Amino acid sequence: MDLAFTSMNTPEDVPPDELGRLLEERGYAALWIGEHSHIPVSRRTPYPAGGEMPAAYRRMMDPFLGLLAAAMATTTLRVGTGVALPLEHDVFGLAKAVVTIDRLSGGRFDFGVGVGWNVEQLADHRPDVPWASRYRALAECVEALRAIWTEDEATHHGRWFDFDAVWADPKPAQQPHPPVVGGMAGRIGTSHVVEWADAWMPMDLALGNVTKRVERFRAAVADAGRAPVPIILGAWGNPSRELLLEYAGLGIEQVVLGAGREGWDDPATARPFVDRYAELVAELGAL
Repeated sequence: MDLAFTSMNTPEDVPPDELGRLLEERGYAALWIGEHSHIPVSRRTPYPAGGEMPAAYRRMMDPFLGLLAAAMATTTLRVGTGVALPLEHDVFGLAKAVVTIDRLSGGRFDFGVGVGWNVEQLADHRPDVPWASRYRALAECVEALRAIWTEDEATHHGRWFDFDAVWADPKPAQQPHPPVVGGMAGRIGTSHVVEWADAWMPMDLALGNVTKRVERFRAAVADAGRAPVPIILGAWGNPSRELLLEYAGLGIEQVVLGAGREGWDDPATARPFVDRYAELVAELGAL
């Protein structure tokens, strides 16, 4: 099982190029960065983890540019959005951004996607997408992106994404396209992952009983007639060695550390955290 790390990617955090080198030197498999274009001041949506929304959400930099900096500073580290919000982008600009970072990284990009948690934020971008329809709209967006990445003269005709034949080159370095990783943990979101995602990336905190949810997910994938779908699991807080060994025993391919960790709002704690878990990289990698 591999270990990865996630950063809020604010100006106060370890710069992504430095962080990428740090992770690669210590044997981590990947760096994941999430996305918030803005936070509406009049937001009524509660912060999902409870309490006040951490101030860092207001200062997140662009994930694609941050990940590109990390990719350019490394040679083997994979970089991924954890997660991007495709519905809050122009579909052609997003397709081009993914292709660009995938090609410039030498095919080391993973495209983690989700619908977000902020109702007002989505409405600012796409007032035509009702909150209740966000998962269906995301599925259609991914379908349109895949057409752009794989078809010589791409077309898509749907409810929210509709275009006649276009040339959109170059194509990605990874064929047929970078892995599309579904970062959804709820019942509806997970059903979409089963239907169209290349990997599943939930947060353990959102799953409750991780063992049961993993078993249920794998059964649903099998029932859908699909080959096994890799699982990338976010570990909230400061997971113990025993918990990580338990996740390895479940056949989890990768665990992403850093979300909700102790002192996560203090950039000075990032390097010690990475160093501490680096001691487990070889042990877990052998499992």
